[in-house]
Amino acid sequence: MPEFKLVVSVPKHNNQSIKVKVVGDEKIQLSKEQKEGRKLPIAIVSRALADKLNVNDAVLMLKFSQEGGKVIKMHFKTTIEDGLDENTVKISSDLLGEKIGELQAEAIAMKSKAFQLTLDDSTSRRFVGMKIGDEIDAVIIDLKGKLVVKGGSDNSGFPMRKDLPGAVKKKLLLSGPPGYHPERNGEKRRKMVRGNTIDESFVQINTILVQ
Repeated sequence: MPEFKLVVSVPKHNNQSIKVKVVGDEKIQLSKEQKEGRKLPIAIVSRALADKLNVNDAVLMLKFSQEGGKVIKMHFKTTIEDGLDENTVKISSDLLGEKIGELQAEAIAMKSKAFQLTLDDSTSRRFVGMKIGDEIDAVIIDLKGKLVVKGGSDNSGFPMRKDLPGAVKKKLLLSGPPGYHPERNGEKRRKMVRGNTIDESFVQINTILVQ
């Protein structure tokens, strides 16, 4: 069975962003799951910054601007540290060094709109049999709230459709997405799509995080 790529969207998002100083902290160790992209790494933030960005028990994104216009985005589960300078964020020194090449850097901090993880085999299997609209506790990715299945695609790239019951693959005459994006109004095409139920041939699951 393939390991699913889990895409998580955060619907209640604000556009506030704050310039911060990111400091590498040797005390923040990366677990095996975090190194493999199966769990989010930890970022330590002040309570004031967490409140301003609304990232208490949520996911923080740090955006680093590099030479040549390159932008590096990283996503973190937040932990509050009272007494920390308001606009300082501490992350693993190994991670900061690997991605940015420095032990201290400036970044733009904001609440994540979306992020993705690679699930291990046992966690992937928990999604098999779930349908669009079903919920699963977000504790499986170390977050609070519920993950609601919104869609996905199989190993051939065929997308799920809510209006097709079961773990089936079938050609339907479509007038809109998912599975078909018409170039003109009223245009219809017969396209292969997947039903609304996840099976072991899937490779990506799309969810929203409801907290």
